[in-house]
Amino acid sequence: MIRHPEYQYLDIVEHVLNNGDRRIDRTGVGTLATFGAMMRFDMSDGTFPVYTTKRVFWKTAVKEMLWFLKGETNIRSLLQENVKIWTDWPLDKYRKATGEDISQEDFEARVLNDETFAEEWGDLGPVYGKQWRRWLGPDGMEYDQIASVIETLRTNPTSRRMLFHAWNVADLSRMALNPCHNFYQFFASEMPAEGTAGDVTGMANGRASRGMLSLMVGTRSNDLGLGNPFNVCQQAALLAMVAQQVDMVPKELIWVGGDVHLYLNHVELARTILSREPRPFPKLRLSRRPDSIDGYRIEDFEVTGYEPHPAIDAPVAV
Repeated sequence: MIRHPEYQYLDIVEHVLNNGDRRIDRTGVGTLATFGAMMRFDMSDGTFPVYTTKRVFWKTAVKEMLWFLKGETNIRSLLQENVKIWTDWPLDKYRKATGEDISQEDFEARVLNDETFAEEWGDLGPVYGKQWRRWLGPDGMEYDQIASVIETLRTNPTSRRMLFHAWNVADLSRMALNPCHNFYQFFASEMPAEGTAGDVTGMANGRASRGMLSLMVGTRSNDLGLGNPFNVCQQAALLAMVAQQVDMVPKELIWVGGDVHLYLNHVELARTILSREPRPFPKLRLSRRPDSIDGYRIEDFEVTGYEPHPAIDAPVAV
């Protein structure tokens, strides 16, 4: 019997729980941490690697990825999509700067309703989207890494330079949070002899496949309890989108972690998911093929067969 691919994640969680180095971290919460981990998820049959041992709010994860791809850095557009996962950082900054003990709900309402306030207090600095789409070079020009990768996949798919990253040393001090998933590299390969155009993965109707596409993501720091389930899901969505844009079929998502850790206030979460049996991963189909990577909407993601165990609430370490 083939072992469920989610056990790769659960094995890492168990290893960190049992063998992790206990340490005080940047947030002051404390972690159990190990160094170096890898997971591989086959997406060639339309599988969407969304963990099942606790519910992952995959729409929120994909909306964040779409926000990255648009090059945005202000939480206002996220809040307009009811995505609140980045609020903690500007809220903490605002409270410390002003001394106002404002609630998260009131802060988010002000960001949504007051554009001037949002510009001052809702911006996260030059985080992911800025670096992915508008990297500022020493020549004063902005460089679109995503567009460059897609163009290379179309014109020179065997290149070893199809990558993008967000670790811009000059900008790190101005970021609300330094990039955690900071290195993305693509690899194109030929279709197997029996391959098709990949209907189940949502390739555009009638378009012949140019091959298969894999993605490896390097993560310098990974929160296993909250971050990893979100990241794997959204990175799989990214692979599906880029593959569709270059007329390829998604093959494999490879996740590599550096400092892989559990926050000490997530230990009970870890024990709970380890007690649960993984369920089948859902399937993903892209319902349309936009003209560019910028054109995707959450409505384009058709996910079927997702029946996870219940969600588990856990705090975010800021």
